Amino acid sequence: MQNVVIDKPYTFIPPRPNRFWHALTRRILPRYLRKSEGIVAVECVGAEKLRASLDAGHGIMIVSNHCRPCDPMILDSLAAEVRRRFHVIASWHVFMTSRVRRFLLPRLGGFSVYREGLDRESLKCAIKTVAEAKYPLVIFGEGIITRCNDRLVNFMEGPAFMARSAAKQRKEGKVVIHPVFIRYFFEGNLRDSVLPVIEEIERRFSWQPQDHLPLRNRIAKIGGALLSLKEIEYLGVPQTGTFPERLLRLEDHLLRPLEDRWTAGRHDGDSMARVKRLRTAILPDMISGEITEAERASRWRHLADVYLVQQLHCYPGDYIRNPTPERILETVERYEEDLTDLARAHFPLRAVITVGDAIEVGPSRDKSQDTDPLTLEIRERVNQLLECSKQHRKIEPGGFEDR
Repeated sequence: MQNVVIDKPYTFIPPRPNRFWHALTRRILPRYLRKSEGIVAVECVGAEKLRASLDAGHGIMIVSNHCRPCDPMILDSLAAEVRRRFHVIASWHVFMTSRVRRFLLPRLGGFSVYREGLDRESLKCAIKTVAEAKYPLVIFGEGIITRCNDRLVNFMEGPAFMARSAAKQRKEGKVVIHPVFIRYFFEGNLRDSVLPVIEEIERRFSWQPQDHLPLRNRIAKIGGALLSLKEIEYLGVPQTGTFPERLLRLEDHLLRPLEDRWTAGRHDGDSMARVKRLRTAILPDMISGEITEAERASRWRHLADVYLVQQLHCYPGDYIRNPTPERILETVERYEEDLTDLARAHFPLRAVITVGDAIEVGPSRDKSQDTDPLTLEIRERVNQLLECSKQHRKIEPGGFEDR
């Protein structure tokens, strides 16, 4: 389980933008991305739309998908293109992973948000950033790293709320949201890149190499085995049905008993909304220290089950039914990451940032719908960019699963 939950008292980390550290980081970033993420090029499409909003003096929020951990670094290429630094909201645990990140991220415009509770300081900072219109504010609408560059999960309602609040604070000028989609294209030899990972996972299973199978079928077989192992662990036996049905069944089986204990039997919302409620309920007493070690160990087990739900939620059950090199690569990366907490880099990747038209935001919400209409519009616009971004592929896939 990755260290995404910190059982320590939360302290808001504000942005402290610094020209020196930003200039230094921008110089070394291309080399770092090439070495650590396999990214050899970043292209920006539609940057003139964002530049027009900047020239007009609008308060700007950028809402993007979040496929890979390096997305915030990739967006610095867009910042360079429009010649304006960005501020970025990041989960508090990201700052806590190392002293280097805790020092550097605020100086690059990053500030923390506490996902396990109401973070008023972060909320005020985000609203102020957009209202003052000095820096565009970047928020990743999905709230998690999905490893799915061809699907979107549900968007959080926080960006829409913050944008409207900023619109209320602005005395003059507009607040706009620019939807953005980041797509990664793999342009190397897919088989050579993923086979070492696949073979390593098969050895973990004590399998003979499944090299008699097409690559896609080999990967699907591993996915079926991983899911069956979890079904045996939690349900006693492997389940029947399609992959999407089995994933949802296991997610619900994990969540319901925890919700009965921690959230008074509340079972509504999608899996990620339910995960957030549970973390918010489980964590406070762990932070205060007013529980026994046995109870702390029990709660960590509950948080591990909640984390498993998050992992399952990011697996579209039919993702490689119509495979592309990127879908194959992302699936293998998620296998490795979920087994080891770390996915190796695959070379070369080309990133394309597509900027959408500005969405003007008013200060009030249409309350006639249960789901925020602005949130739905943002997600739909990002999904349209997802489809449009496919045209920027330079190397056509074909037949790779049978080679």
